[in-house]
Amino acid sequence: MSKIELLLPAKDLPTGKTAINHGADAVYIGASAFGARQAAGNSLQDIEALVQYAHLYGSRVHVTVNTVLYDNELEGARKLLWDLYNIGVDAVLIQDLGLLKLDIPPIALHASTQCHNYSLERVQFFEKLGFTRVVLARETDLETIQQIHNQTNIELEAFVHGALCVCYSGQCYISRMMTGRSGNRGECAQICRTRFDLQDANGKTLIHNKHLLSLKDMCRVDYLEEMMKAGIVSFKVEGRLKNESYVKNVTAFYRQKLDAILEGHPEYQHVGSGVTPFFFIPDVQKTFNREYTSYYIDGYRDPVGSMSSFDTPKAIGEPIGTLKQVNGKYYVEPQYLKTASLSSPDRGKDLGSAISNGDGLCFINADGELEGFLVNGVEGNRIIPQKPLSRFQKVKLYRNIDKNFEKILSGKTAERKIAVDMLFEELEDGVWLTMIDEDGCTVRVGENVELAPAQQPEKMVETLRTALSKLGGTPFEARSINIPTCTAFLRAGFINELKSKAVERLMEERVRHFRPEDVHREYCPEKLFQKADYLRNITNEAHKSVYEDFGATNIEYGLDKTEDYAGKAVMTCKYCLRYELGWCHRRIDGSKAPNDPLYLVSGKRRFRLEFDCGKCEMKVMG
Repeated sequence: MSKIELLLPAKDLPTGKTAINHGADAVYIGASAFGARQAAGNSLQDIEALVQYAHLYGSRVHVTVNTVLYDNELEGARKLLWDLYNIGVDAVLIQDLGLLKLDIPPIALHASTQCHNYSLERVQFFEKLGFTRVVLARETDLETIQQIHNQTNIELEAFVHGALCVCYSGQCYISRMMTGRSGNRGECAQICRTRFDLQDANGKTLIHNKHLLSLKDMCRVDYLEEMMKAGIVSFKVEGRLKNESYVKNVTAFYRQKLDAILEGHPEYQHVGSGVTPFFFIPDVQKTFNREYTSYYIDGYRDPVGSMSSFDTPKAIGEPIGTLKQVNGKYYVEPQYLKTASLSSPDRGKDLGSAISNGDGLCFINADGELEGFLVNGVEGNRIIPQKPLSRFQKVKLYRNIDKNFEKILSGKTAERKIAVDMLFEELEDGVWLTMIDEDGCTVRVGENVELAPAQQPEKMVETLRTALSKLGGTPFEARSINIPTCTAFLRAGFINELKSKAVERLMEERVRHFRPEDVHREYCPEKLFQKADYLRNITNEAHKSVYEDFGATNIEYGLDKTEDYAGKAVMTCKYCLRYELGWCHRRIDGSKAPNDPLYLVSGKRRFRLEFDCGKCEMKVMG
């Protein structure tokens, strides 16, 4: 039976607990250093607390230590891995292979998506290095996933939701070149979200001042079952800088979708324990998004123009309908609005039941800018904005702040419970309570005391059953309560004390039960390479020696070490501007497209674009 994992981001301890409470089978969180999101570091104490909490529910904690490392940082990273192992972390994500040459603990290693795990050969390499899992490149399609699964024995993890890097992860150096802040060091300045001009070979500006490299967000909810059948065992949501509302909504959304699939496939089972009823209707359209794309999962490209977000890199939210401006007043035609998506089965069909005072609405104005405003009032199909809007006749309207939905998310939205069976026994040496949970963890507690006989034994049994069934405030829910007999009089305080002791010990037992086992890694060098170029991101001698073990004699250091950008691609992308603009030479007559080379221009910076049509790739040259 395959174990399927829903993997959520944790900015910090509270966000991690929120993900667990809403059904996450695992969370990934940044360590105090060496994480690819430098702004999302956490102390060992907080990570240990999250480990204890996650293991209580049978869930896992993965920690990111996935930056490239310099020689003087290797020892600190090695010690950090031992610290994480000692507090019971389930796995660490790494990018720098130099760590494999050090004395590191027997902990599961996951190859970060920063390792550019895009091909069968690349994944086979990591399997020979002794990794437990690879996080596949976001660009990997279903056919390639299936091929990798068929020809390796390594676990496969894939992103299904969240923000997209326009460049292959780990292959982007433009932030380092332009600002000194390296994406491979957790400091990405998000140059891809800024504005560019596009110029042709003659210096003519074809597109002016647009976010030409800014992508929409990923949503692959329609492909979960196909990805599972292709070999994915971990479905990953991006967002280690996102807040708890985002985590609540997205976790609940994918938990429900995956559970519906698992119900029809007994050969699969989710990793964590318990069931998670939700007290709201999750909707990822209502959470931060730049609109959505499935991003190459089908192997063919999305329709022309559908992958990018040229006008804005900001959250645009859910489509509402059309906003009309008539004599200084604003009217909405709510073509897309889901009036029943908030709480009750039907909130009505008038605009006032679906848009509220305080909602944030937005549209792309005549200048191509995202213009947002708060709603000050609703009268029929007319809305009253809090401020005057720019002039237009008709625009597509979006909502990026749903006040009612956010209010729901600010309250209690889920309650994860683990099933337990309880046995109460009255023996000669006292009374005993046994609790067995759904995973087989068992505890038995008792009191060797003399008890007075009950005047009404049958009523005492019912009183005892009622008291034992009340497990509110604990992770457990009684599935069955077996009381063969009860002839003694039991005080309410005595029963509750016995129950509390059993619950406490069962929680401790579960944490012990789900502590990960040591991982035996096999490092199996083969002569796989002759050359390791700068795209391998080698920044220390230990990492270099790994490639030497695998046959490489021609080795280049990574750009984070050399900073030699001349003539090198500072971005390598599956995303192609020519395709996105309808100029793909495979789809149209090349003579109808602008002459190469094309250039991206940002201020005084000018980047030549190279197109490899055989690989369907675009390179931004430094």
